[in-house]
Formats: sequence, C-alpha cells, structure tokens
Amino acid sequence: MDILSYNRNAWDKQVESGNPWTVPVTSEQVEAARRGEWQIVLTPTRPVPRSWFPADLQEAAVLCLASGGGQQGPILAAAGARVTVFDNSPNQLARDRMVAERDGLEIRTELGDMADLSCFDDGSFDLVFNPVSTCFIPDVKPVWRECYRVLRPGGGLLTGFIQPHAYCLDQREGIYQVRFSLPYSDLTSISNEERIQRFGADTPLEFSHTFTDQIGGQLAAGFHLVDMYEDINPSEPINKFMPTLMATRSLKIGGQWPVAGGQ
Repeated sequence: MDILSYNRNAWDKQVESGNPWTVPVTSEQVEAARRGEWQIVLTPTRPVPRSWFPADLQEAAVLCLASGGGQQGPILAAAGARVTVFDNSPNQLARDRMVAERDGLEIRTELGDMADLSCFDDGSFDLVFNPVSTCFIPDVKPVWRECYRVLRPGGGLLTGFIQPHAYCLDQREGIYQVRFSLPYSDLTSISNEERIQRFGADTPLEFSHTFTDQIGGQLAAGFHLVDMYEDINPSEPINKFMPTLMATRSLKIGGQWPVAGGQ
C-alpha cells in the first residue's frame, strides 16, 4: 500500500468532516498573537511553555512540520516568525492559506512527506514545530534526521507524540484489555474490516513507535533532549489512569537560545 497517498486522501477527508485538528484559528486569536498574547499545543490539551520558544520570535525561521490546518502556523506568523507549513494534505495546507489571506499573514506552504525535507537546504530553520503526527508514518527515524539537517546550530525541535503503551490497549464499552503487541500497525495488527468498522473508512492509518525510536531516534540524529512533559487525550477514558501523550524539546548541537525570563 502507498501509505503516503492513503493518508493524504484520509486527511483531506478529515478536513471536510471537521476534525478538530483541521479547524483554523479565528481572526481574534491572530490579533491577540500580534499583541504577544498567544499559546499553541503539540498535544491535545497542554499549551507548550513559552520558555520552549526563542525569546524573540521576530524573524525567526519556523518550520511547522506536519502542522497544517490553519492553527499553529498562523499564530506563530502573527507573533512575528517567518513561517513555512509543511504537510501531506492539500486541504490542510489550504486552511493555512485561507487564514493567511484573511488576516494578512505571510505563510509559505509546502506539500510533502515529513520524512523527506529535501526541498529545504541544510540549516534553513531556527525552529521545527511538530504536533502529534509521527503516528501516521511507519518509520519515524528519518524524520529526526531530516529535522536535524534543516535546523541551524542552536535551533530547536519541539514535537508531540503518542506514547507506545496507548497502542497496546483495546477498548470496548469502557473496558480496556491488553490486546496488541508493539509496535502496532493498522496494516498488520488489526484486520482492515475491523479497522473500518471501528474507526471508519476515512481515518488515516496509524503506527506506534517505541521510545527508542521517538526519543532515542532524536538523540541518534544528534539532538540534545532538554525538556519534556506528558499530556492526556480527553476523548479517551484511559486518561483517568495514565497520560498517553508526550512532548519533547530538543536542541541541535552548536549553541542554545536565550529563553524567556532567563530560565
């Protein structure tokens, strides 16, 4: 199966159906960001600490990776960054262009595979902002290598991802069972018929990744991991018992930003 094309089509349909990750920010949110009043997320509920961003976003080159939908990119552009949004879904990128035209923002959009950033030169960006999305590709390690390559020395990678244990569990009528071995794959861990019956025909294919690949992969690419936090998925009952998502902040060797508040 051509996973890239399948998930591109699936995410285009998610835009049409109003998936929360495809709903653009409002003009009021953009205006607040212009005044310095903003927050964005890598995971469903917890805002990213402002200390994770450069102390001065003005003219910082930011790559919003697999981050279409008219959400994070417009806010960062309104805050003063030079933003490029890279996504696999044309409809998601159209959301960013719509917000940019509506609110007078400059945002570059690029269509492609998050594991192949060859359209960008080495050292093109100061920041890569990557909300939960690595679950839609079978191999995450090339993503970290490409992120490291396109960042300048001292640049940072902010990423959110689903923790692997979330994919072990099968939930039926509010009861969880440990059913799936890791790594999980929608192509091999469950039949296509069951997947469509339970999640719908228009949902993207998902894949779990070990901490070795998610965190160790960043380290192997050359990053220094400097901070992290966990988060929940509010739509899942399991959040009463354990977090199922994580966000990390990693820096490329060769320098470090001054952070807000001198922290």
